[in-house]
Amino acid sequence: LWDMFGATGSQVPKFYAVILVVLLCSVIAAVIAVTQGQRKIPVQYAQRAVGKKVFSGGSSFMPLRVNYAGVMPVIFAQAILMFPAQIFQFAGKHLEIPFLIRISNELSQGQTLYLILYGLMILFFSYFWVATQFNEIQIADDMKKSGGYIPGVRPGLPTSDFLHRCMSRITLAGAIFLTVIAIIPIILYSQMRVPNQVAQFFGGTSMLIMVGVMLDTMRQMESYLLMRHYDGFLKKGRLKGRF
Repeated sequence: LWDMFGATGSQVPKFYAVILVVLLCSVIAAVIAVTQGQRKIPVQYAQRAVGKKVFSGGSSFMPLRVNYAGVMPVIFAQAILMFPAQIFQFAGKHLEIPFLIRISNELSQGQTLYLILYGLMILFFSYFWVATQFNEIQIADDMKKSGGYIPGVRPGLPTSDFLHRCMSRITLAGAIFLTVIAIIPIILYSQMRVPNQVAQFFGGTSMLIMVGVMLDTMRQMESYLLMRHYDGFLKKGRLKGRF
């Protein structure tokens, strides 16, 4: 970080660089925590007979991930916001309309209107992704067919409604977190004059993808060690897998 500040010719106090390092570590820890975060829905299975075989009941859980959509809402929001700014800029310059030029400037990265629309789009696409990928009706139907039920919730439609409410609440928390992570580097660069090379390390798609790849690699190593009859390292430490 210090070399990057020096390369840009910025005179930055040492305590400022220390604060950025602490912020970077905090952001990484928060991304890991939310990526790993899940709500475990308890599921009970009743005893059932299939032919001459009797299967005993048991208990399990259904993991509902906080950041179910991953990095996709951020990517969609960035891609969509690029087009209006370019269209207004092109039309404003060629048609010589000051109003369109002002809108184009407001839609440039770092402006208030851009940040508001960016955050709203991340929230929208987070729910959109969950709505298209998470089918609570199918899950409730499969659970009912297999003899499973959530304690205190009737099988069928009540189970589907319960899963929908739970997923909507945790998706809101995940969407707000994604919005904060996506906006942090923009604010650091546009408002606090942090060099862009440094600001990109504090959030955005690069941070989410990097943490996701790191966690997937650790899970694959854990699976390999368990297959080779070695002790895993994820369960012994404080970091636990999502599944």
